[in-house]
This record gives sequence, structure tokens and C-alpha cells, in this order.
Amino acid sequence: MKKKKILLIITGSIASYKALTLIRLLKNINISLNCILTKSAEKFITPLSVSSLTGNKVYSDLFSLDDEMEMGHIKLAKENDLVIVAPASANFISKVANGLADDLASTALLASKSPTFIFPAMNGNMLNNPFIKKNIKKLEDAGYKVFDTENGELACGDLGYGRMQEPDEIVKVIQKFILKKKEIFKGINALVTAGPTQEPIDPVRYISNQSSGKQGYAIAEQLADMGANVCLISGPTNIEQPDNIKNFFKVKTAEQMFKMCLKNIPSDLFISVAAVADWKVQNYNKNKLKKSESNISFKLTENKDILKFISTHNKRPKLVVGFAAETKDIKKNSILKLKRKKCDLIVANDVSLNSDVIGGDKNSVHIYNNSNCLAKYINMDKSELSSRMLVDVIHPLLEKKNNIKLIHKNELDAEK
Repeated sequence: MKKKKILLIITGSIASYKALTLIRLLKNINISLNCILTKSAEKFITPLSVSSLTGNKVYSDLFSLDDEMEMGHIKLAKENDLVIVAPASANFISKVANGLADDLASTALLASKSPTFIFPAMNGNMLNNPFIKKNIKKLEDAGYKVFDTENGELACGDLGYGRMQEPDEIVKVIQKFILKKKEIFKGINALVTAGPTQEPIDPVRYISNQSSGKQGYAIAEQLADMGANVCLISGPTNIEQPDNIKNFFKVKTAEQMFKMCLKNIPSDLFISVAAVADWKVQNYNKNKLKKSESNISFKLTENKDILKFISTHNKRPKLVVGFAAETKDIKKNSILKLKRKKCDLIVANDVSLNSDVIGGDKNSVHIYNNSNCLAKYINMDKSELSSRMLVDVIHPLLEKKNNIKLIHKNELDAEK
């Protein structure tokens, strides 16, 4: 598989050390890296540490004869799918914005025609300085993408904006950019459910679960980034509506989610990630139950099985994917669920107390088709896991089910 090539420019900042984490994360997703360190960046991290992580030589000296013969600064600037400047200091931003090219980093960037993402890092007062604001505007007007800084404690002890975005957030941005170049789900209508449901006991109490909705939202966002027309139906979560998803519906109960799903089929793809409550309270109390009341009991009745209903519906989507949250006998119980629900795939994860999956940012899953494990992803960021699952498993299966020509995975691999 051909790797994407990124030129990473690291400038002098207290945030320079974060570039080491960024490099490691990018290598984990099969990115080939060339790195340039400015002289001031070398005051914070060493070329050796960067080289050991990238596996490639690190460049810093514009006037190095050896470097120029091996990889000239023009060639270094040209042979990349993307240029990242992280961190970008106030000095470097101002230099490039005004066309100055007095070192390898600024020369390579000004010579590059590749898309460029700039992640500033500086003191909040510097960030708000009118000269810096003007220079950032110049870069944006010239076609560079300058990202917002984060709010938090700065190196000087001040609180405010100026912190470079965290490496994992930068990786998500890069993944979106790479996937957008090949909209492999273009023309596909996808229905995704996410989050928990809440089954009311009385006006203030309800039965629910600990699902955060993070995995479902991540899948929906990745699908949209890959060109799909996504409808996301979410139970109660603390996650905002994704910017790239227009068909977004918030519900509370399993019944509401069921009805909303029916309104949004047929579709080509249904991914049921939501942790839908199996039961609801039959004798709902219109008034708040008092603690003083004794011998309170609830009669439960089953909710409609959304996954099974849609899997057997006459408007069944071409590909139906369910999720199985299990605490023991993961494979056995997941495959039983797949057969019982009559879906095409089941994504199994371990939600036992020591797994840290529920509410966490990472997940480990096995994807089953009948008795076969088609793929497994271990301790992976939920966003990265989503993109891998969609590209490796769901895309080729959906193409086969639809009997249509989506962008073929071989073509996708050729672009990587």
C-alpha cells in the first residue's frame, strides 16, 4: 500500500515536544514523514529523537551541502501530499506571511504547492497582537489553513487561548483531509444510530445506560467525510451535532428512536450503534414517586427490537451492521446476536468494568460475519477505528451487496 507523504515543519515553541507524539500517531496510521526542524525548535527537541520516530533523516540547515545533494529543499517541498506546521510560532507565521525565506523551513514552505495546515502555538497576548492577527489573515488569504488554538493554561502560567491543538486532534484533521480526497461512499444513503435511550419511570427518573455516543458519532462523521449522505439519530448525549451532518435527530426513548428510524428507511446502509434499552416501564407514574412510598415495584415490558425489525423489513437496507456490547463469551454471544437479529455484520466489543470502553476515547472490536472474524482493531481511537472499519470492511461489502461501482478499494489503496 502506497503511503501518504507529509512534510512536518516543527518550529521553536514550548509545544515542540508535542510534535513527537504527533509523529508517533501519524506513523500508526501509515503516514510517511519528512521533518524539518528550525534552529529554535532544536532548543526543545533533538533531531535524533525526531529521526528515531520517523525512520527518516531530519532536515534543518538550508546551506548543508550534504542535505542539498541528498534531498534539495525544492524536492523536499514538492514530494508531499500535505504540509503540516506544528507548532507554528509567532515568528515563523510572521516570516512566511511576509514572504521571508531565510532558513530551510520557510524556504521549503514558500516553495511548496501542497495543501498546508498550520497549527499556531504562542502566548495569548501575542496571539491577539494586531500584527500577528494581520499575518494569520495573510496566510489564510494565500490559501493556507490556519487552525484555532486551544483554551487552557499556557507555558507562562496565564489562562487563555494560544495552546497548540492536541496531537490526536491534529491527526483527526489529517485523516479527514485524506479521506475527503476519495469520497468512497459518495451517493450512498447511510442511517446511523448512536448513544443511549432513556425510559421514564416518573417525570424525573428513568432507566438508561452509560453509552456516551462517541463511537456512533465517530462512525457517522467518518461516513459523511467519505461522501455519504448520513442521517444520524441520537439518544441523549453531551455531543454536539457534527458540522458535516445535516440530517440529525435527537430522541430520548427507544420508541422514539424506532419511529425515527422507520421514517428514514429505505437506505443503503444501516449501522446500529445505539445502546437501546431492552425494556421500558409499563406503569409510568405521572407524578414523582416519593421516597416515603414503600414497596415500590416496576413492571417492565420489552421495547421494539430496532435492529431486528429493520433487518427483516421489506425496505431492508442493503447492508445492516449491528453492535454487540458484551461482558463475557464475546465471540459466542456476538455471533448468536448476529443470527438472531438477521444482520450482515456484528461489531463486538468488551464493555466489562475493566475495559474502559464506555465513555472512553478508545475501543477494541472484532467484526464478525457469521462465524468468521473479518477484522479486529485493538485499543484504537474511536475516530480512527471508524475510518478503518468503513474502508477495510464495510466499503467492499456494500459495493458487493449493491452490485454497483463505488470507488474500488484497490483504487483507494493506490491513492494511499
